[in-house]
Amino acid sequence: MSEVKKFMYVNRKAPYGTVYALESLEVVLIGAAFDQDVSLAFVDDGVYQLTKGQATDAIGMKNFSKTYTALGDYEVSKIYIDKDSLEERGLTLDDLQHLVWEDEDDDWNEKDSIRLISRAEMADLFDEQDVVLSF
Repeated sequence: MSEVKKFMYVNRKAPYGTVYALESLEVVLIGAAFDQDVSLAFVDDGVYQLTKGQATDAIGMKNFSKTYTALGDYEVSKIYIDKDSLEERGLTLDDLQHLVWEDEDDDWNEKDSIRLISRAEMADLFDEQDVVLSF
């Protein structure tokens, strides 16, 4: 029987202009498909990855932002946002997509996936992980 490891994927880059955001999302979905304990953290410009209403026509890139709404289907229910990073960019939780997951232990009720935490709490969270991958 394989051991379930705790994987934290840290997203630090804006969603477009590099491959980091898209590659992180793909790796997260693969990790979740293999029944690992997956968490995502969005810090620095990475908080832009979850913003609503992304329009990419002008830069000629595919808009993959709606894929984040599928994370709950992969049982990825722990999405952490660095509160300071969000505030430093003039954003609030209302500027981000509403991400949910369905709790089978609670009659499949939808629950929020996003948790707004401080930098100190984020550091503690990193310490609890078996693997931390930064994108």
